Amino acid sequence: MKLIDLSIPVEDGLPSDPPPQVPHIEYLRHKDTAQIMTTYFNGGISVSDLPEGNGWAIENVRLTTHSGTHLDAPYHFYPTMNNGERAWTIDEVPLEWCIGNGVKMDFSDKPDGYKISAADVADYFAKAGYTPKVGDIVLLQTGADKRWGTAEYLVAGAGMSAEATLWLIDHGVRVMGTDGWSWDVPLPIEAKEFAKSGDTSIIWEAHRVGREKAYCHLEKLTNLDKLPLTGFQISCLPVNVKGASAGWCRAVAIIEE
Repeated sequence: MKLIDLSIPVEDGLPSDPPPQVPHIEYLRHKDTAQIMTTYFNGGISVSDLPEGNGWAIENVRLTTHSGTHLDAPYHFYPTMNNGERAWTIDEVPLEWCIGNGVKMDFSDKPDGYKISAADVADYFAKAGYTPKVGDIVLLQTGADKRWGTAEYLVAGAGMSAEATLWLIDHGVRVMGTDGWSWDVPLPIEAKEFAKSGDTSIIWEAHRVGREKAYCHLEKLTNLDKLPLTGFQISCLPVNVKGASAGWCRAVAIIEE
C-alpha cells in the first residue's frame, strides 16, 4: 500500500491567503513552558526539578477553518441546501462521503482563471474512457499548488463553473476538490469578470450550487500530479468542529501496490 499526502501544511505567516485569513502560529519551546509546567504541581516542584529545565512543546494557533487543506461543508456555501433544507455544518457531513474511490481531472494545461465548463468535463471523461459514479471523490489538478507560499497562489489555476459542478453532482459525486485556493475561478479574476459584465449569477457560482444540491469540496490540495486517473482511494475526514462551515483534514490517497 502506498500513501500520497494530498494536504498542504498549515504554516505561520504565509501570504497564500487574504491578509485577514493568514495563519499565525506561536511556537512555545520546552524552555518557554518550564515555569508554566511547574504550576500544574501546585508549586511542589521548580524548573530545576525538570530534566535540563525542559517543559513541554506547545503551539498557540490562530486560524480560520479554511486554513490549509480543508473540507467545506454545505453551510459554507449558503444557509440552505437542496432547495430549502437547513445546510449541514461540517460536523453533520456524512463520514461515508469522505472515503471513496478517487478520480483525477487534469486541467493543468488551462491558464489561470479559465472557467471549466460542463462540456469540458464531459469531454475530459469521454477521452479518458471513464464515467464518474456514486461515491467517487473527484479531484481537480490545476497546478496552482506549485505557487503555494506566495501571493500569486490566490490567482493561480483554473476554476469550476456552476454547470461543471452540477455535472459532477448529477453523476453521483458528492465530494470534489482542487489544488487551488478556491473551487471557483480565483476570486480576483471572478471580480474582474463581474466588473465587465455586471452578471450577478457568476459571483461564487460553483460554491452556490450547494443551494440547489448538497455537496462538499476540498480546497488547497497538493501532489495531485502524482495520481493516476483513478485506481486509488481517498480519505478526507474533516476535523469535527461543532457548527462550523469547514474542517481541516489530512487528505490522503491510498494506492494498492
